[in-house]
Amino acid sequence: MLRRLVPHPLLSVTLLLVWLGLVNKVTPGNLILGAGFGLVVPMLTAAYWPDRPRIRNPLAVLEFVLIVLWDIVVANVQVALILLFRPEAKIRSVWICVPIELTSAEAITVLAGTITMTPGTVSATLSADATSILVHALDTDDPDAVRDQIKSRYERRLKEIFP
Repeated sequence: MLRRLVPHPLLSVTLLLVWLGLVNKVTPGNLILGAGFGLVVPMLTAAYWPDRPRIRNPLAVLEFVLIVLWDIVVANVQVALILLFRPEAKIRSVWICVPIELTSAEAITVLAGTITMTPGTVSATLSADATSILVHALDTDDPDAVRDQIKSRYERRLKEIFP
């Protein structure tokens, strides 16, 4: 019964928090409306999630989120410094093929989204066999270091999170 009422508890909580962030005011009415969204939207979309991935280690999710947030802040500063203080001719952009070992579609999606959210890198395409992601890096003189950083900071942790 509870599983039918709240089929995706994490999504429900996320929707409530996003709603409160959007309205920027915590009131009883906003809490009720956000909780309503958090209950109704997952129930309406439950049929589209038949093989919902299980999270192996919830604490690893928290660690992953904190690392990504930190990397976003650091990368924003780095990109701002590049754009403000380096002539355009000195930017060393490069395409990097990052081999991946993830097999879950959700984990691959999170990895690609994480790469794109971090300023200075964009995931461009996934290979047909889902074994590598093509990434564009705005400025690097060592593409191997960028590839290794993506694999060690993001992919390794996602392998701990997703089965």
